Amino acid sequence: MPTFRIIVTEHTEGPKTGSFVEKLGTYNPKTKERNLNGGRIKYWLSVGAKASGTMHNMLITAGIIEGKKINVLPKKSPPKKEETAENAPVSETPKKEEVPAPELKDDVKVAAETVAAEAPQS
Repeated sequence: MPTFRIIVTEHTEGPKTGSFVEKLGTYNPKTKERNLNGGRIKYWLSVGAKASGTMHNMLITAGIIEGKKINVLPKKSPPKKEETAENAPVSETPKKEEVPAPELKDDVKVAAETVAAEAPQS
């Protein structure tokens, strides 16, 4: 059956190292049974100790501290929107009238004359 110790630890130590300053209580998540030393918890919070998000919410539920609960769930990242051709902004500037390119022929001189003939005269 899982049981968790509620401890005070130095900020340089991780909670799983086994070294802690003081044990403040226990918590059994199956039975929701909590044994908390409220006086010592208030003392440590008054001298600058920070409770984890889950522990903060548990202390509010137990009535040891007052305040708003913290959302400890991971933030969901918004879905990435891919810009498609349909969603792309449409340019409102009119395009110049395009003249179709003449078919390439073996004779370069004939192709040049065709381009000159089809180009609009200014």
